[in-house]
Amino acid sequence: MSVRRVALLTAGGFAPCLSSAVGGLIERYTEIAPEIEIIAYEHGYYGLLRGDKIVVTDEVRKNAGVLHRFGGSPIGNSRVKLTNAKDCVKRGLVKEGEDPLQVAAEQLKADGVDVLHTIGGDDTNTTAADLAAYLADNGYGLTVVGLPKTIDNDVVPIRQSLGAWTAAEEAAGFAANIIGEHRSGPRMLIVHEVMGRHCGWLTAAAAAEYRKWLDTQEWVPGIGLTRERWDIHAVFVPELALDIDAEAERLRKVMDEQGNVNIFLSEGAGMHEIVDQLTAAGTPPERDPFGHVKLDTINPGQWFAKQFAEKLGAEKTMVQKSGYYSRAAAANAEDLRLIKSMTDLAVECALRGESGVIGHDEERGDVLRAIEFPRIAGGKPFDVQQEWFGALLSDIGQQLVPASHS
Repeated sequence: MSVRRVALLTAGGFAPCLSSAVGGLIERYTEIAPEIEIIAYEHGYYGLLRGDKIVVTDEVRKNAGVLHRFGGSPIGNSRVKLTNAKDCVKRGLVKEGEDPLQVAAEQLKADGVDVLHTIGGDDTNTTAADLAAYLADNGYGLTVVGLPKTIDNDVVPIRQSLGAWTAAEEAAGFAANIIGEHRSGPRMLIVHEVMGRHCGWLTAAAAAEYRKWLDTQEWVPGIGLTRERWDIHAVFVPELALDIDAEAERLRKVMDEQGNVNIFLSEGAGMHEIVDQLTAAGTPPERDPFGHVKLDTINPGQWFAKQFAEKLGAEKTMVQKSGYYSRAAAANAEDLRLIKSMTDLAVECALRGESGVIGHDEERGDVLRAIEFPRIAGGKPFDVQQEWFGALLSDIGQQLVPASHS
């Protein structure tokens, strides 16, 4: 396959890999095929529909390595679903009666794009698959090679998504400062709300990272500096059943003994109950163009804090969210290694015309490969039966009871 021009786009929510992945792709093309032109659509599919693009110059190629030092995305993100024509019309991205897939396809044709690299989660990459299928049906050959970005680590069948390790590490560091507030008043309840709509992996991984940090600290019990007060006392994820009354009874004893309770909460935990409550009250939650509940509008952390504060007899309650702090961080060393392996393979696949999403395929022996688009899906549940997570819950005195819907 002859490749003359490559396009990049990042889409969906941020994760600590976007800037580095863009830099890695530019570096690899420059190393092995410097004659190939590279453009980037600004703000993902939003920019593709509008024709807003950046041409990657020789100066950018020379300095692409700098992108590994930063979080966020230099080329910009958005949430646009090309098969949701109504939303695209509402946002002024297409005209009434136009098919966004056709508009995007025509833009790619006009720009002479042979390969499209999408860096995003399941929504981003399945949208890319829709686009590639449309182009194929209309006689235009386009290779689409996606990279899996999500701090939730919930893309089927990919073992590890880019940015998730970093997000867990950042959330743990965030928690250390937040939990430092536990002596700011008597009977203190702290809820650390972690991103994770359907999957509790990030919450669990952040809790494990935080407790590793606890293991490295020294304590002075005589002055009140104890590991017990700094520890996590509960971890709530969507994949665990939650008996609020039973947990409140357990945590009330912790509050009585230690004077504080610290909870790690996945924002998706209890979401069904909250949505049901709001819907029954005649105020159903807002949803994004992909149909997902806008979790920031229902405040899961506040809902849980209210449920527990009274039952624990808390005098002071604090809810803090680590999501935006974590997801725009620069990639850590572990993620940088993963990004390098994935971007290198992404370029190899692109040059041989092989479409798919790059990842370690859990259904094919964990081999790093271009996974076929029809097999990509979101919402992969966190496996609460893993030994390390069971040990974590046992250490903090919490029972491991899988949710019936997980």
